[in-house]
Amino acid sequence: MGSVYMRAIITAAPGDIDSVSYGESQPPEIGSNQVRIAVRAAGVNFADLLLIQGKYQDKPNYPFAPGLEISGVVLDGRGDLAANLIGKRVMAAIAYGGFAEEVVTDTCNVIEIPDDMTYETAATIPIAYGTSYLALTERAHLKKDEVVLVHGASGGVGLTAVEISHALGATVIATASSDEKLLTAKSYGADVLINYAREEISKSVLNAVKGVDVVFDPVGGIAFEESMHCIVPGGRILIIGFASGSVPKIAANHLLVKDISALGFSFGKVRAGSPELMREALNQIIELWKAGQINPLVSNVFPLSDAKSALKIISDRQAKGKIALRVSED
Repeated sequence: MGSVYMRAIITAAPGDIDSVSYGESQPPEIGSNQVRIAVRAAGVNFADLLLIQGKYQDKPNYPFAPGLEISGVVLDGRGDLAANLIGKRVMAAIAYGGFAEEVVTDTCNVIEIPDDMTYETAATIPIAYGTSYLALTERAHLKKDEVVLVHGASGGVGLTAVEISHALGATVIATASSDEKLLTAKSYGADVLINYAREEISKSVLNAVKGVDVVFDPVGGIAFEESMHCIVPGGRILIIGFASGSVPKIAANHLLVKDISALGFSFGKVRAGSPELMREALNQIIELWKAGQINPLVSNVFPLSDAKSALKIISDRQAKGKIALRVSED
């Protein structure tokens, strides 16, 4: 059963990172076909910053805890499927609330994890890997031997796109703002490296290949504009986010003349509307992990009480791979 109170990161009103506080909150109530999870670790994402600022597509009622992905142990469940999960090690993609000692979520959001997968690793899989896998396979229908251009290739979601594209047999071109970040991308499967701080993306791409079939863009801004100059007819641009802070304008006539597609992808919408598709994807990702084809990079782990430091790394765009919060021990 849940505790009388729990420790959590509390967002009381829209604001910046410093506006959140570490304090006590009542555990959420459990309903039918739901489980209560003792959170061991939580992944930290760019979307958490938007949640805190009140700019995310979903706007919870205040006060709330940020946190879209967690791992832990199921404490309690309502319904036959939920009851079968009690005591199991799991990960889950949730709407919010992960930066807390307990989470309640629908059973369909929960995936069992292997005994030898750490909680920190499990907590950083659902959002980034789920986004990359579904965007590349379900939305862009990436084929073996196609060329993928990944922007922000050393960040939380970009690095997973490099890994999954490589695992699917694609040629991967990675862009990042420093040589150090690009070396991280190379170690995860990138074939061509472009430092956009000193290189023109489209020119460097076309010096290496004839053009790209798929663009994976969590950055926006100039990166998106440059992508339009090096994508081949029939190409697909995946719009994942706007970490640069600049939302590009897409001229419909350019899509027509170039014979290309611009495709938005929201993992949150898939989680809410097609949980079975999300579950299938996350189970496939676990199989890739078991086979050694992906190796999640968790570069920093902070205690829950120091969530602000984790969020600042994301805000400053200094993250390599994923950042995790250690919420509680076994």
